[in-house]
Amino acid sequence: MRAAPAEAPDARVSAVRAWVFDLDNTLYPPEARLFDQVNARITAHVMRALGVAEAEAEALRARYWREHGTTLAGLMAHHGIDPEAYLEDVHEIDLSPLSPDPALAAAIARLPGRKIVYTNGSRGHGRRITAALGLSFDAIYGVEDAGFAPKPRREAFERVFAADRLDLSAAAMVEDDQRNLRAPVEMGMVAIWRPARADEAPEPHVHFVARDLAAFLSAVG
Repeated sequence: MRAAPAEAPDARVSAVRAWVFDLDNTLYPPEARLFDQVNARITAHVMRALGVAEAEAEALRARYWREHGTTLAGLMAHHGIDPEAYLEDVHEIDLSPLSPDPALAAAIARLPGRKIVYTNGSRGHGRRITAALGLSFDAIYGVEDAGFAPKPRREAFERVFAADRLDLSAAAMVEDDQRNLRAPVEMGMVAIWRPARADEAPEPHVHFVARDLAAFLSAVG
């Protein structure tokens, strides 16, 4: 039986030399509620693309997210929707709730090794969000870099990590969605979970819980 996840970094984290960060609700607090905007735009896009009422579009949005990893993956599988137009539309959101995060920026800058962002959103969305937060990374990858296959599918991680030539034997994945940590753990990575909700409990595959990401990363080493 695996031990309970640690809430402070130990030698396993100190040995990491490749850091992979999720984007939404991981690099900024869920209280910014940016994904409320994205979800509303997704529902509106589904309404227009499929010609359905709001209630049906909202139900499809949620169902495809649960079953496919992203709503986009479900729309592509069942309706042949154009992913490029979808991504451009749903990520046209107001970023004014975000502001630079100097503490997190400093903590990430001090980490040893390579630092990348890998999001189920678009690459452009990742660039806009990280710029608004004042964060710098070696590379930013979006769902298009995985051939539109979404996390949590292992094939999606494999495509992005292969493209970046990451050494997974000394790598960590930082995520708010615990299902997106299962494949990285199977691939030998350290799993660092940044909870989006206070009432959510860690699942058995999680190695570390980082409730305050900047503080957690600042303690590495």
